Amino acid sequence: MQVTFSAYYTLILAVLVLLLGKLLVNRIRFLRNYNIPEPVAGGLVVAALIYALHLTMGWSFKFESSLQSAFMLVFFSSIGLSANFAKLRQGGTGLIVFLLVIAVFILVQNTVGISLATMLGLDPMIGLIAGSITLIGGHGTAGAWGSVMENQYGLTGATTLGMACATFGLVIGGILGGPLAKRLVTKHKLAKARSEADQLTEGGPAVSEYSDVANFESPNKTPRLITADAAIETLALFAGCLAFAEFMTGITKDTVIQLPTFVWALGGGVVIRNVLDYIFGFKVFDRAIDVFGNAALSIYLAIALLSLKLWELTDLAAPLMVILAVQTVVMALYATFVTFRIMGKNYDAAVLAAGHCGFGMGATPTAVANMQAITNQYGPSHKAFLIVPLVGAFFIDIVNAFLIQAFIKFIH
Repeated sequence: MQVTFSAYYTLILAVLVLLLGKLLVNRIRFLRNYNIPEPVAGGLVVAALIYALHLTMGWSFKFESSLQSAFMLVFFSSIGLSANFAKLRQGGTGLIVFLLVIAVFILVQNTVGISLATMLGLDPMIGLIAGSITLIGGHGTAGAWGSVMENQYGLTGATTLGMACATFGLVIGGILGGPLAKRLVTKHKLAKARSEADQLTEGGPAVSEYSDVANFESPNKTPRLITADAAIETLALFAGCLAFAEFMTGITKDTVIQLPTFVWALGGGVVIRNVLDYIFGFKVFDRAIDVFGNAALSIYLAIALLSLKLWELTDLAAPLMVILAVQTVVMALYATFVTFRIMGKNYDAAVLAAGHCGFGMGATPTAVANMQAITNQYGPSHKAFLIVPLVGAFFIDIVNAFLIQAFIKFIH
């Protein structure tokens, strides 16, 4: 028996999933320690319940997909609208070098995934999903490309597979980064551990540093409020991104530059943001964009996780764990022998390696948590706390989207 939910009921259930996730994250320390997003925590519980109902009662559920697609496009538009290229100058050469290091790692991660999938007799697309789509990209990118692979390439269970890989990456990224950076610091004698008294008096590097970079707000200024006028202004920017995405999807269909709609939404955001900045001198309200984008991502993920069909993963569990285990080893080796060395083999480089493990396998909050664990013990790294959020928050998503598309064209 199939139960179908309209858009209204789908939205209601998505909100309930978010509330459940918030409750779980607040109550369970493991979820907080590894930065598991609230939609993922609540969504996986509900997905497991739906799986149980499918096995015992034969029930299946269908949710309104157009609502999911709309929130997905808003989220990717927010990434593009946050991509102020003036911040590249603020990060300096180190940011450019780190971005190139991560771009090369995307090529390595996808090559490893596709090669292992082929060796294990799986569709190469599965290797791509267990590559930068989910590990660099996270849950948002996993759901977006999962839908593309299901609808355009007929890969059954791609979204379910993507969510599973992204969740694995979040946990492993949080476990891997701190110990790896600590080993680098002690082996190369880059810094001395601070006493508990020093840590209490001097404090850590500061969550506020990350917040200031992410929101592009000066801590010395009175925060601008998200009023009705600001909300309307921000919605107009999102509307421009969505219109651009729809237009470009239409005119590039069946051409060599055909891209998924969400990539055009991201690209449209980049164009609109920087045209407004450099040509019209218009100050975009970054914090409002961030709020709208995060809300859209939460609802999108909740609906995507409601739609998971966990029974489609049964035959892939063993080979998938092989691929992800190898990806974990590759991440550790790359961070140690490439990221650390190219970024200068100093204390900042060690902290950057910890951050790379965080968003190379999981997400930017995981990267920041990894860096905080090291800097709380050994002292601040202002360079790392500037570079990692800028690269992890949006620049790498832009690079990743186009490299994934190139890999898909290569496979097919």
